[in-house]
Amino acid sequence: MVPQALAVSLCRNILRESSRSVFNYWTGTLLRARFVSSRRRPGDSDAMSSRKASHAGSWYESQGNVLGKQLSDWLDAASPTESPARAIIAPHAGYSYSGPCAGHAYRQIDPAKIKRVFILGPSHHVHLSNCAVPGVQVYETPIYHLPIDLAVVSELQSTGHFGVMDLNTDEDEHSIEMHLPYIAQVMASRKGNFKIVPILVGGLTPEKEQLFGQLLSHYLADPENLFVVSSDFCHWGKRFQYTYHEKSHGAIHQSTEALDRMGMEIIEKLQHMEFTQYLKKYRNTICGRHAIGVLLSTVQDWQKKDPSVKLSMRFVQYAQSNRVTRDSDSSVSYASASLVVR
Repeated sequence: MVPQALAVSLCRNILRESSRSVFNYWTGTLLRARFVSSRRRPGDSDAMSSRKASHAGSWYESQGNVLGKQLSDWLDAASPTESPARAIIAPHAGYSYSGPCAGHAYRQIDPAKIKRVFILGPSHHVHLSNCAVPGVQVYETPIYHLPIDLAVVSELQSTGHFGVMDLNTDEDEHSIEMHLPYIAQVMASRKGNFKIVPILVGGLTPEKEQLFGQLLSHYLADPENLFVVSSDFCHWGKRFQYTYHEKSHGAIHQSTEALDRMGMEIIEKLQHMEFTQYLKKYRNTICGRHAIGVLLSTVQDWQKKDPSVKLSMRFVQYAQSNRVTRDSDSSVSYASASLVVR
């Protein structure tokens, strides 16, 4: 059960966000202007040293021991059927909605050899045409704080394709933060021996998804690295400006699930361009679709460079926030997947 104060705070947060922002499908953002620098570097003298856990106490529990117990329970309820994961896809909504589903993805992780965790999350508040990295050195969580791999961040910036988030942009965004407590929990045995590389993914063209796939493929090929891709699936309802309903599949929630699973099957085939065509045809409001597109492109570039590598992507859980039966209602879908090197 979610504490009453936490539930109230969560509802207020959601209402406040929906009232001041408008969802735009093609950019994947809740439109709001914000500056992202292409020049500032982590470690600069004017850079803040850490990013606070800004959504703790509203989107998830702020007390570390309570949060850890909650995460452990969700992890214990899942099975490591697609393990050890080299990459996962998991949702980023408030934990009362998506936490149990995310646990199925995180259950596939074996922390034993992991030294670095890349986190790819979509930008909900800022329009980006590329990707951005943090301008801080540490991400805070209620469990323990996570150091950023500044050397890898500098390597990414040196390509000329990564901007740097200002602190307000970073702390406003939830898509990366919602994964940090799970990472801290799953990687507890490696505390002090791993770092993170957060990447904010903008509204990329398919060509740019391929470009970033090329830039990241050698990191994915390294067995000491783990990739976490942050995405919810279909956002259905008038407030999301998306009301697709294929009546042959039954009720609205059944149609939505069929639509999501169509995309999930394409992702499991690791087909980047087919996923792009699916999005173009159905316009499914998968908020992390560009981050997923980058992962699929990363996989394809890795396989192109090393044809001997055998990879398998499988979805291990699917859920919806609400079983919609009326046009006036709404829901968000959640799905968890694991990429394994066979």
